[in-house]
Amino acid sequence: MTEAKPAKNQLRVGRLVKAHGLKGALKLELYTDDPDGRFTPGATFTLQVPEQSEWHGKTITVREFRWMNAQAVVFFEGVDDRNAADTLVRAILWIDEDEDAPAEDDAWYDHQLIGLDVVRDGAVVGTVARVDHFPAQDLLIVASGENEILVPFVSAIVPEVDIAGGRVVVTPPPGLFEELADEPAPAEAPAADEPAETSETTD
Repeated sequence: MTEAKPAKNQLRVGRLVKAHGLKGALKLELYTDDPDGRFTPGATFTLQVPEQSEWHGKTITVREFRWMNAQAVVFFEGVDDRNAADTLVRAILWIDEDEDAPAEDDAWYDHQLIGLDVVRDGAVVGTVARVDHFPAQDLLIVASGENEILVPFVSAIVPEVDIAGGRVVVTPPPGLFEELADEPAPAEAPAADEPAETSETTD
């Protein structure tokens, strides 16, 4: 463990959600689409923790990363039992951005997307507030007025991301950004002075 060094720009890649087992493992909430590449043995992260935490101002190094029942689990150097792992619960992991890494098509960092205008049919309908990452797909959380709209981050709904232009273009299905029109009202009941049909019975 060494003192963390300030970075020009850092990327949030995960959050430690709970201790797992008795040997220091921790379950991970992932904020990266390449966890197997990010959490290789020897990878070092800056920790975001409360000031009163013993880990404040420290970095931490991965010892092992594995998947258990589709759940990402990580072991760190110097964290060898459950008590030590408990001291890291809720810590957020950050890594220095590699500015020299080649850009990938259709791949963006969260901080590049947050704050972009969301445009539909040429009109701005909101701004990207954050990006939520899930195993099935990512979601753009769009602030629209007082509401937050969850937009699946897939090409069919988000066909264009223009970082330089400060916008993402969306083609959402009906009802995602507005209430759908009410269903047609049912036919009116007969007026009070109109006799209703009755069934006839015979003695």
